[in-house]
Amino acid sequence: MNISELHQLFLKSNGVVIDSRKVQKNDFFIALKGENFDANSFAKQALDNGALCVVIDNSKFYLDKRTILVQNSLTTLQELSSFHRKKLGLPIIALTGSNGKTTTKELIKVVLSEKFNVKATEGNLNNHIGVPLTLLSFDETTEIGIVEMGANHQREIDFLCQITQPDLAYITNFGKAHLEGFGGFEGVIKGKSELYEYIEKTNQEDKSKIVFVNLDDDIQVEKTKTIPHFSFSFKHKSANVFLNILDVNPFVKVSFRNTEVQSKLIGNYNAFNIAAAIAIGRYYQIEDTKIKNAIESYVPTNNRSQIIQKNSNKIILDAYNANPSSMKAAIENFVDLDEADKIMILGDMFELGDESLQEHKNIVIWIENSLKIKTFFVGEDFYSNQLPSENSRFFKSFDQLKNYFSDKKTTNKTILIKGSRGMALERIVDFL
Repeated sequence: MNISELHQLFLKSNGVVIDSRKVQKNDFFIALKGENFDANSFAKQALDNGALCVVIDNSKFYLDKRTILVQNSLTTLQELSSFHRKKLGLPIIALTGSNGKTTTKELIKVVLSEKFNVKATEGNLNNHIGVPLTLLSFDETTEIGIVEMGANHQREIDFLCQITQPDLAYITNFGKAHLEGFGGFEGVIKGKSELYEYIEKTNQEDKSKIVFVNLDDDIQVEKTKTIPHFSFSFKHKSANVFLNILDVNPFVKVSFRNTEVQSKLIGNYNAFNIAAAIAIGRYYQIEDTKIKNAIESYVPTNNRSQIIQKNSNKIILDAYNANPSSMKAAIENFVDLDEADKIMILGDMFELGDESLQEHKNIVIWIENSLKIKTFFVGEDFYSNQLPSENSRFFKSFDQLKNYFSDKKTTNKTILIKGSRGMALERIVDFL
């Protein structure tokens, strides 16, 4: 069965499912393999649960004509999604960056949804499996697609671009994230800029392809000099969309074209995420009042800059992910908040490779020497950089941190919780 025939079968289904436990009647099941599992072995279960067909790459699990044997199931998933994308022909906005991808994606989605039928990456399905699944979720009713792209090594963004074939692109920023895979900060810039390179190359054939650029980011400006772009800025009035930051204490408030937008997002860094959504809304000629209403209605979830009132404590939960850039930005914003009795709970930052201990040390020294704020560090890398201090305590594991707060009564505090996803620091909220 060739890819065109497979696509026709896909169109008759309810959509692609890769988890056999979630298969329902008329689903299109694709069996993928991982380090510790082989979903080929669940082909029969998927069919028993009502799957229209199953795609497998191990002949041992072939059952009947409802079983489609391919050379590689993952490759087939990717090729099918790319074929589907070409058939739909809708405009796709690709989004990557070191920090703020998911929040920016959600903001863009709510803004564009004021005028268009928009579909976007759900959650963080932004890798070599998640991107194809996102593309396959688009259908003939989708007017604009938004695809978030994550990467932790060179050529990964380029690969995702070949599958997605985006028409418009935005890189939120270049930060110290996934340093181990990218080979340092310069590697991060090079890897993320593969999105720019794709747009520039394909623009030679399709002049409608553009990038959105934050003129306040020197790296973005330098990397997009030769690419058609639509810009925004808080500093440069020459930008296509010029904005002002009115307040960030605690929620970000901005203005553009005499329109004030009061968001439910905290942190100066979120001003740029909001600005990007406003700029893209302006590019698509959405009314200013509709842009304002969309952003003001957006409420962050999933441990991303959430404000939680727990007993007498105000908790800023930003524990979805962390790297040196986002950690520093979150701390700086927290320090500037007009709140009394502030404390911080900071967890290890992952995927920093050989630079990990030094980056954790930099954070510890900066807080100790410059901020003088009560801080609880948790994780092996922070623990390895502990300093004798009246303001700081270090815990090697989450259990040690939990035991400490279980024995203490924490009241009337404003608390920042920040750490990498693997630390799962949101668990500490139950003990505050």
